[in-house]
Amino acid sequence: MDYSEAIAHLDGLINYEAVPRAGAIAGLSTDPMVEIMAMLGDPHRSYPVIHVTGTNGKGSTVRMMEALLEGMGLRTGAYLSPHLESTAERIRTGGETIAQDAFGEVIGDVVLALEAHEAGPATWFETVTTAALLHFANEAVDVAIIEVGMLGRYDATNVVQAHVACVTNIGLDHSAGQGDWQASIASEKAGIIEPTSTLVLGEDDPQLVPIFLGEGPARAVLRGDDFGVVEDRLAVGGRLLSLRTPRAMYDDVFLPLHGDFQVANASLAVTAVEEFFDAALPVDVVEEALGGVVVPGRLEFVRRSPTVLLDTAHNVPGATALAETLADDFSQGGRRFLLLGMQDGRVPVDICRALRVHEYQLVVACTAPTARGIDAEELAAAVREAGGIADAVVDVDAAIDHLLGQAEDDDLIVVAGTNPVVGRIRAIADEL
Repeated sequence: MDYSEAIAHLDGLINYEAVPRAGAIAGLSTDPMVEIMAMLGDPHRSYPVIHVTGTNGKGSTVRMMEALLEGMGLRTGAYLSPHLESTAERIRTGGETIAQDAFGEVIGDVVLALEAHEAGPATWFETVTTAALLHFANEAVDVAIIEVGMLGRYDATNVVQAHVACVTNIGLDHSAGQGDWQASIASEKAGIIEPTSTLVLGEDDPQLVPIFLGEGPARAVLRGDDFGVVEDRLAVGGRLLSLRTPRAMYDDVFLPLHGDFQVANASLAVTAVEEFFDAALPVDVVEEALGGVVVPGRLEFVRRSPTVLLDTAHNVPGATALAETLADDFSQGGRRFLLLGMQDGRVPVDICRALRVHEYQLVVACTAPTARGIDAEELAAAVREAGGIADAVVDVDAAIDHLLGQAEDDDLIVVAGTNPVVGRIRAIADEL
């Protein structure tokens, strides 16, 4: 297959990112993935895996781990989700996104294997996950960093066996927020932990920590007890931080990312890579790796005068982190505008409140370009309920034009709410 054929094939599969799965978690299973990987000769057993789950921060943490491991001389594979502009973004080797022709080829290999074994159709995510795990074996990576798609225990990625299992945090997402939802989410995310795994746990809620320890990891390294952030200072273009791990102190490390949540992600990433090597890391590797890390779509500037800032915050914890970062890290004198799109499965007014929509000069609500996109008028109503001033403009391109027509050079336009909207603005950034 070439890239366009691969995308056409994927478009014909069941995609639970586009149409959420109905039913209880109890009905889910990783058995289909186990069978698919067995058909291919279990390529995912040919390299060690760092498996990453959590509500927020997974993608940033994977990017930091990738940089650290590459800095240590290893050839890495990295699997991330969701993507911003191209499905191929999800598969990376050697610190680079897979070429589109290679993506098409490996999707074709998976499809041919399924057809040869007369297997039933795999889902969209199962197919792409299988392609990633196969590609990493073909590329003879030294280690793969695998980001969970949703939760963990029954995620398609959980066919791997984690040498290091990482949990960033637990927050409200993919949940109605009823009952003891924190414990329920923690229990599902804890499912990536194997008896042979080292657990690096970023969640420090004392009510939730025992849930992860109850999975019986071979070793557990806990935020607060074993690792953490000693110092975090604002710096030009990012943060200057000092990190404590079980094996070392890393002082005055520059991180070119905004938000104190990224400092927490950095401490988790460094600790996890230490655990992978069972040794402290060279200071120069940590400084160079973290100093050069790039996380597309996460507090990313794509234009100046007026400034356009992209952030993929799509749930209440992410929206809260974005609002706090804007308050703490950015003090420009101009006005603030917000371009907002969301997908269903969330409570829009709660996210609007977390974003502090009342602090914006104007919020332009658009309909996210996906089957799950919340209608612009419905979203605008949620903004108004949360105290903001809102216009509804259905089309994303028209929505950003609407804002650019009102913003002046010293103003800030924030784009947030969901990956499809952020990805679209990122794709047309050069034309803005």
